Amino acid sequence: MSLHYYCRHCGVKVGSIDNVSVHSESLGFHQLSDEERQEMISYETNGDIHVKTICEDCQEALHRNPELHQYETFIQ
Repeated sequence: MSLHYYCRHCGVKVGSIDNVSVHSESLGFHQLSDEERQEMISYETNGDIHVKTICEDCQEALHRNPELHQYETFIQ
């Protein structure tokens, strides 16, 4: 099983953790609500987990332009 982190706004791959065997509590997933979990985490048939996060570029863009928070994607 591998964890793959992708930016929710621009889709860039932020990072991966390969060949892991960890509990969701150690990753902080237990702190998410059921709705947040469904929105942010997807499980692939091969056992991999894809997690939506935010990359540094999008975080900086949101910090400089708070009005962008209203959009799901804002980087073309």
